[in-house]
Amino acid sequence: MTAAVRADASLGPVPDDFDRPTVEQFLYREARLADESDYDKWEALWTDDALYWVPIDGEGGDPQRQMSVIYDNRSRISTRLNQLRTGKRYAQAPPSNLRRLLSNIEFLGGRSNSLGGVDLEVGANFLAIESRARGTRLWGGRSTYRLRREESGLRLAYKKVVLVDNDQPLPTLGFVI
Repeated sequence: MTAAVRADASLGPVPDDFDRPTVEQFLYREARLADESDYDKWEALWTDDALYWVPIDGEGGDPQRQMSVIYDNRSRISTRLNQLRTGKRYAQAPPSNLRRLLSNIEFLGGRSNSLGGVDLEVGANFLAIESRARGTRLWGGRSTYRLRREESGLRLAYKKVVLVDNDQPLPTLGFVI
């Protein structure tokens, strides 16, 4: 795949050691684990230096200087999941029934990582259906992932979720988007 069309000039060519079927299966598994609240397996997908970001008001600027819905490092991801595992998190009592669909999966290019390697940056559209006692809600948007190849397989180093309506007041987002 050529990297002729890249929206982000800091991206390099797509690394050779990533193939589409493996990447797509990884993304589908990540979505399924989140939907099924399999937090142990979902957490195991993340690298030690991972970032998980859900900006407000468009694509987001600098998450360290501006408000975000979520801006978690690896430690905070673990804390968030531990809270969900207790079953006592009010926003998820009872837990939501979720299913998400992924589409338009694109290999965007390679991005250097802090370990001296190159992560694959991938974009995908999503639609998440959340069913609760109060009704059903659709969450749509675009996710950007950075995938890293490690000895154990692919790992998730970064996930940015840009919700379609993130410029509007959001209801409680008590699950992993």
